[in-house]
Amino acid sequence: SHLLDLPTCELHRLGEIADLVTSVRLSRVRKEKLALALKNEGYIPKLLQLFQACENAKNTEGLHLLFDIVRGILYLDKAILFEVMFSDQCILGVVGCLEYDPCLAQPGWHREFLTKTAKLQEVIPIRDPELRQKIRQTFRAQYIQAIILPNPSDFEEGFLSTLNSFISSSKEEILHGLQKDEEFLPEVFAQLTNEATAGEKRCELMRFFKEFCAFSFTLPEKRDEFLQTLAKLGILSTLEILMGMDDLQVRSAATDILSYLVEFSPGMVQEFVMQEAHQSENDTQLIIEVIEQMICSPDSEFGGDNQLMEILCALIDPEKMLAIASNLEIFEFLDIFYDRYIHVLTSPLLADTSEEWYEIGNDNFNFFPFEGPYSPDNYQTAEILASVLELLSFCVEKHKYHMKIYIINKDLLRRTLVLMKSKHKFLALCALRFMRRIIGLKDELYNRYITMGNLFEPVVNAVLDNRNRCNLLKSALMELFEFIQMEDIQFLIAHIVENFSDALESVKYIQTFQGLKTKYEQEKDRQNEKLS
Repeated sequence: SHLLDLPTCELHRLGEIADLVTSVRLSRVRKEKLALALKNEGYIPKLLQLFQACENAKNTEGLHLLFDIVRGILYLDKAILFEVMFSDQCILGVVGCLEYDPCLAQPGWHREFLTKTAKLQEVIPIRDPELRQKIRQTFRAQYIQAIILPNPSDFEEGFLSTLNSFISSSKEEILHGLQKDEEFLPEVFAQLTNEATAGEKRCELMRFFKEFCAFSFTLPEKRDEFLQTLAKLGILSTLEILMGMDDLQVRSAATDILSYLVEFSPGMVQEFVMQEAHQSENDTQLIIEVIEQMICSPDSEFGGDNQLMEILCALIDPEKMLAIASNLEIFEFLDIFYDRYIHVLTSPLLADTSEEWYEIGNDNFNFFPFEGPYSPDNYQTAEILASVLELLSFCVEKHKYHMKIYIINKDLLRRTLVLMKSKHKFLALCALRFMRRIIGLKDELYNRYITMGNLFEPVVNAVLDNRNRCNLLKSALMELFEFIQMEDIQFLIAHIVENFSDALESVKYIQTFQGLKTKYEQEKDRQNEKLS
């Protein structure tokens, strides 16, 4: 088919050119024809020459038209034009045109940013000059994409999809080039773990390596090969070292990379953790680093991080371990976890609910008399305790046998229920949720442990404290008692009615407690009939 006839590239015809570029936007065929015509006639370099002339003459009208023309050509979204526009010869002229947006009171500073502010930092020297050039071109393409992309509401789905593909394929080429260099990744690993590496240099390396991993994992066809390369280089041992460093940025980036590995290759991480558990008894194991990151971080934004909690849940989930281990191996790993690791996880909970602070059943208790950064009423500590309780609730459900023994031996539920009095309601809810998860198992041994320890007392006290309020804690309390009633757990029903019916008289308007009393009386009548 015939190509479009382009107006001659002259200053007085810029209005015609702008109209032409705008007119083809809704026609796929005309966009194709225009793109071919622009490429075949070498039109873009001619436009950039006009730009120089307009800028030198301070021709504002011409500069505004050139902005519309260049942006319109980019909106054609054609790869044959991107190669020209992002080349070293044209790129500064293209971004120069984009500085003169008619909607802006003053021109932008895109050229100054690309030439003076944005510098290619080679954390590890890149030996291939073509690869270095490709990195520079890709960055410029991303920058242009950022400044020309309109508001999401202003464009249809798939807008600039070719530009997105161009950037993605360029990144793939860069990754392939770096992975092909057999010395590159080993040098990154060596410098990351070398004690002589300066702090700022290590941070730069970690930022690079995190971005490198993040994009590599988005390429399914290359992912397995990349994971094998990382495994050979000892990625998990390296992350273990990095997560133990003092620099928060390094630890944070290492945690992000570990999160990618857990998402895309959980088996590899679980296998490493299980091997470490069997082979080593020191305190610098990966699983301990993850736990300590969560409970010991001095940074208020990093302590109790959900990301770390998700990593730990993935590492100790028996269902996910079945892909790489037998039931016996999993059971042995859990033996080790509850023998060596869980005390690290529960240490803040046991420390912050020590018996000298509060004893359930003592009417004259002084709740959390110590104040300061380590008090459970300190917000950061409360967040960490909430994360610990979420993990312990997960263990109640997933590690039924091991967790039951641990809870009863450590009297863990009693210590947890101390937190029902916390001024932070989210922490009180976490403590209640922990108890709810235990009761939800309907386990006879758990029920006996709860009744013998009189562990419903703090729960009933919480009901009385919240009787005139309408909040989430009150709803969760009601749900707990409703569950016991609906599931007809007679052992607990009898304990509640016999020990707390007088206290609950003040909330007898709540039907749940009336229902518990009715269930108790019905069961008592049945037992009397049997005796008769």
